[in-house]
Amino acid sequence: MKAAIIMGSDSDWPVLEPAVTQLADFGIETEILVASAHRTPDKVHRFVAGAKDRGVQVFIAAAGAAAHLPGVVASFTTLPVIGIPVNATPLGGMDALLSIVQMPAGIPVATMAINGAKNAALFAAQILAVHNTELAGKLAAHRQAMAEEVEEKDARLAAKLGK
Repeated sequence: MKAAIIMGSDSDWPVLEPAVTQLADFGIETEILVASAHRTPDKVHRFVAGAKDRGVQVFIAAAGAAAHLPGVVASFTTLPVIGIPVNATPLGGMDALLSIVQMPAGIPVATMAINGAKNAALFAAQILAVHNTELAGKLAAHRQAMAEEVEEKDARLAAKLGK
């Protein structure tokens, strides 16, 4: 299982690092690239065009401002593309969100929340788990652990409040 993560700038790395960590926790290999849809379009094309041959099954693409990178990636592949709008301008990431979510019909990009890298990783894992029962089990265990964490927090608060 392999996911490709592509970002428009190395300044996006702090946003994307949690996605890489989450994917690694599930045993999903990652390829990571910095490339610009505008400044290095040939590099983006080569990376995406050769992805299937390298075993890539899903893309996570992050960009701020005009945020064309996820759409450009999607234009070069039929593999699923998950876009992460990055808060990189005075508009608070809304410009990136709208650029990614408003893809034209026929070139879909699943769009996460602004800076939503962890959910992008979880969604990529869900896509990969469709045909991988071991990964599906890891996702179910992750959900159970989150539920248990909430119950522990509830119990601590109840004890603190004397209930």
